[in-house]
Amino acid sequence: MNKIWIVARREFLTRVQKKTFLLTTIGLPLLIFGFYAAIIFFSVKGSDDYTVAVVDKANVFEGKLESKNDEVIFKMVKADTAELKTQLEKKVYDAYLFVPENYTLDSDESELYFKSGKATGIMTREGIQRSINKRLEEKRMAKMNISKTLLDSLRKDSDINYTTLAGKSDSGIKAGISYGVGFISGILIYMVLFIYGTMVMRGVMEEKVSRIAEVIVSSVKPFQLMMGKIIGIGAVGLTQFIIWGILIISLQFLLPVIFPELAQSMQSQAIQPGAAGAMNAAKQSGALDGLMAGLSQINFPLIIGCFIFYFLGGYFLYSSLFAAVGSAVNEDPQDAQSLLLPITMPIIFAFVILTKAVNDPNSPIAVFGSLFPLTSPIVMMARIGHGIPEGVSVWQLLLSMALLVAGFIATTWLAGKIYRTGILMYGKKVTWKEMWKWAFRKY
Repeated sequence: MNKIWIVARREFLTRVQKKTFLLTTIGLPLLIFGFYAAIIFFSVKGSDDYTVAVVDKANVFEGKLESKNDEVIFKMVKADTAELKTQLEKKVYDAYLFVPENYTLDSDESELYFKSGKATGIMTREGIQRSINKRLEEKRMAKMNISKTLLDSLRKDSDINYTTLAGKSDSGIKAGISYGVGFISGILIYMVLFIYGTMVMRGVMEEKVSRIAEVIVSSVKPFQLMMGKIIGIGAVGLTQFIIWGILIISLQFLLPVIFPELAQSMQSQAIQPGAAGAMNAAKQSGALDGLMAGLSQINFPLIIGCFIFYFLGGYFLYSSLFAAVGSAVNEDPQDAQSLLLPITMPIIFAFVILTKAVNDPNSPIAVFGSLFPLTSPIVMMARIGHGIPEGVSVWQLLLSMALLVAGFIATTWLAGKIYRTGILMYGKKVTWKEMWKWAFRKY
């Protein structure tokens, strides 16, 4: 056991002391934050107002046309089309809207004419369309003696109080937060399995190709060497994630400090479709209070604890398989690619189940994916985000953990047998059939 820790310590210090580790660990969050801040800055401050001149010959708008988009400004003017074209060329206006004298609200054949100096973006086009349609709707309602108050009362949504059988509140905000937490956690573990599993495989391949492994196994058993590399590289990955988490959270709090004038503007920006449900629910319950209430329903200590467990369990399970592949290949990296397919397919399959589990955590496919050891590290995090017992029952969580530990022990034993033979074998192209024979060969 002492030799395993010696190898692990060597692997950890060798990678941590490299300049590339410092650059990726500290520089990557700073780079992402810089891009994120730049996107926010230019999306809020970088866009100019889109000015539209309105010539209302039919007096349909009665001198009033309000924009439903802060970036679009309507100006009621009196001019002919020739003069408006000149003003467009001089960039006095970005576009003009012409309402002909024969335009009527009741006729389907009546048309409005919109001309712009350049191509109009889809978001700007939708904002203009909404503003015009809203105003025309108000005019038609007034003509039919339908009051806006009556129409609003007909359109009023019913408030639905979502609760679970246990009596816990299941608000839209909580569902939205659970969706985001589960999906992000699953994605992070998905990345870990690929990035650090591949790192283990390459480390084994480098030692084998350079013949260093022949020297090391003279004093360390192959299984001890493999476990030492897995633990050492795993510690590097865990250290990186902890530093990334601290930096990203800290930098998020710095954003409104660096750009204080953007705080109000950011709140008025369009909400992305994936977060729309949660934000609409937040508005109904009182934005900040509703958000805080939703956050209070999320069991973050449980999520963090399970994330660390499944992070380590998934990493150890897959990294042992990656190490086995690394020990079996020679100088040609393409040999490794052909052997990796049976390992990477369950990871990809787990990601597919993740997209289903975050929305329906109790579906049969989500339950299966959270129990099966090869997919549980990714899928279970999607269910954990919804809480216990709403997203996953206690017995399912404990069974999943037990199966993951058993799966790790089984894959480690299997990989150790393959590693013992493959690390000292050269000049032969290995197949999975051959590796399977190594795993069950008696010594």
